[in-house]
Amino acid sequence: MNVLDLRDASVVRGKREILRHISWVILEGQHWALVGPNGSVKTTLLRLINGYVWPSSGRTSVLGKSFGSFDLRELRKSIGFVSSFISEKIPGELMVLDVVMSGYFSSIGLFETPTIAHAKKARSLLKFVGCSEHSESRYGTLSDGEKQRIIIARALMSSPKLLTLDEPCSKLDLGARERFLVLLQKLGRKKRGPTMIFATHRIEEIVPTITHVFIIRDGRVLSAGPKRQVLTSQDLTRAFGVRLSVVERDGKYASFVR
Repeated sequence: MNVLDLRDASVVRGKREILRHISWVILEGQHWALVGPNGSVKTTLLRLINGYVWPSSGRTSVLGKSFGSFDLRELRKSIGFVSSFISEKIPGELMVLDVVMSGYFSSIGLFETPTIAHAKKARSLLKFVGCSEHSESRYGTLSDGEKQRIIIARALMSSPKLLTLDEPCSKLDLGARERFLVLLQKLGRKKRGPTMIFATHRIEEIVPTITHVFIIRDGRVLSAGPKRQVLTSQDLTRAFGVRLSVVERDGKYASFVR
C-alpha cells in the first residue's frame, strides 16, 4: 500500500489553478519534507491530503483509500494534522489532557466521554513529547513551543499512519524550534511510528530522519526524490528565486545567499 498516491491532481478556485497537475507517491518507511517559498500553496496541498480540499481533477489516494470511494471523515482518523489552523481553534480554557484526548475523536474540544484507557494513552503521549507537567494546565497558558508539542501529542492520539505538519516552527523562537526539531527526530525514529510530511520553507528545519524532499513553487512540482538528490543549490535557487548555496553537515542542511 502506498501511503500517498497523487496522480495529476489539480485544484482550481474560480478561474485560477492553485495546484497544477501534482503527482506524488510516498511509500511506507519514507519521511518527506515539503519545501517551498511562502505562497507556494504548501498548505493547500496538505489540506488536500487531509481531505479538507477536494481535487478538481486527477486521482487522489491516501492510505490506500481513493477520494470519491471512501468516507473522508473516517480517513482523517488515520491522519494526524499539526497546523496553526488546528491550534488556533482550541479553546484556551481547555485542560491540556482533554486537548490531547480530543485527538482520538478528531474533534476541536472534547465532546465525548473518554475512557480510562484514553487518559492513560494521553498521559503517555504527554510524557513522550516532554510535557507531562502540563497535563492539568489550561491550554491557553502555554507557550507557543509547548502548544506545538501538545498538538503533536493530540495528533498521535489516534495512532495515525500518516502525520502531516504544516510549518510547525513558524511561531517558535530559536530555542523552542530546536527542542521541537529534537522531538521530530525522535518521532521519526519511533518503531511503527507514522509516515511524516513536514512542510517548511527553511531547509535547516529538515531533520536527519527526513528521507525525501518534495519542492514546490507556484503550485507546481519543481523536484522530488531522495533528500541528497533534491536539496541542491540549483533546485533551491529555482524554488526561492535567489542564488543559493547549500551545505550539509552531519545530516543537517543549510542554505546561504550567494
